[in-house]
This record gives sequence, C-alpha cells and structure tokens, in this order.
Amino acid sequence: MKKPESVLKKEATQAKIAAAAKEAEAAAAQKAEADLALFKANAAKYDAEYEKEQKELVENRRKAKATGGFYVPAQPKLALVVRIRGTIGVSPKAKKVMQLFRLRQLHNATFVKLNEATIRMLRLIEPYVTYGYPSRATVQKLIYKRGFGKLNKQRIPIADNSVIQEGLSSLGINCVADLINEIYTVGPNFKAANNFLWPFKLSSPTGGFSSKTKMLHFMEGGESGARGEEINNLVKKMI
Repeated sequence: MKKPESVLKKEATQAKIAAAAKEAEAAAAQKAEADLALFKANAAKYDAEYEKEQKELVENRRKAKATGGFYVPAQPKLALVVRIRGTIGVSPKAKKVMQLFRLRQLHNATFVKLNEATIRMLRLIEPYVTYGYPSRATVQKLIYKRGFGKLNKQRIPIADNSVIQEGLSSLGINCVADLINEIYTVGPNFKAANNFLWPFKLSSPTGGFSSKTKMLHFMEGGESGARGEEINNLVKKMI
C-alpha cells in the first residue's frame, strides 16, 4: 500500500530535523573540546605568570637584604571588603557608600579597585566593614565556592564556564581562570567582571565575632577597618 503524501512529507521533515540536530550536537561537542583545551592553556599561562611574579618578589627582597637596603613592593590594587555590622546606627552617608560597594547585607563581600577615591570611601565606612588585600588563592576560593554571576538580572551559580561565556565573552573572558585573572590583576575589564559577580554571601566566621571587639578597629584588637593580608585568614573562616 502506497503511503499518503502527507505522511511522506512528515517523515522527510522529521529526518531533516533529526539530521540538523545531530549536526548541531557534533558541532557543540567539537566546540566544547576546543574550548576546554583553550581554557586549560589559559589557566596554565596565568599560573606561570603568577609563579614568575612571586619568584621576582622573593629575588628582589633577597637582593635588597644583601645590599643592606629595603625592598618596597608595589601598592596593592585590589581590596576585598566584608560588611560586619547591620543597619542600626549607620549614617546616611555611610549607608550610601555601602550601597555603592553593593554591601547591602551583613557578611556580604565585594572586590574594590583601590584608588584615592575608593580609599577615602573605605575610611568613611570603616566602623561597619573590614577589608584587606586578598591573595590569588582567596579570589579563587571565593569564585569557586561562593561565586554567582548576574545574567538578565538573575543570580546564577557559576557551575560551569558557560555562565561566564554568556555574560562576559564579548570582553574576552570565557572561563573561570580568565575571570580570576581579570579580578586579581585588576585588568582593563575589571569593572565589568566585578559587576558580573554577585556580591558574595559569606557565613558568620567560625566562633563568631565578639560583641566586645566588633566595634573596635583591627589595630586596637577589634574586627573593623583595614587588616591588610589578614583578610585572607578571616575569609577562610567565613567561606
């Protein structure tokens, strides 16, 4: 019995759709393989650059010590700011600064590019936040463990590189290694990369903050204000 014309047309259409789907799947697999190789190469390149930088730092310190001098490293360009107090008793000006830094909730953390203006703003909100200079390892941990991206005004977990590609591929940032490098080195696209990252929601540190020391500056044995590289130890307790 001969098949009706409508059935033949339907089968032809379905075969065409299946062939197109198979072709698209093969192309996607090929692209994923190529992307993975590129991402691994990028990660290895950034690791080599960081190791070279650390070796140069050690060598410069040794040379300075050998000649009886002092080596002064470059001023840090990146700060990690963590909000440690709530909204009670916050002045309107300090509240506005914390909104600009996207620190709207207790234990929120964000990266800030250090310059004259942002340093003045940080000093204004010192009683309510603590901040310091994050290491590359801290930046990595925050993005891997607490990283969420902003896509279409939605908070999307950075579960794989496709989230970063969708949000930042136009700027040449395609994977987690690219994002970490852009943030840590405060690259030319730092602002866009930092805005893509949703403010980190950290936990209360292990053991909590003491109510007696929370109000005091870090230099006085308290918790608030600038704490330099000690911010890395605090973040370890809060991740």
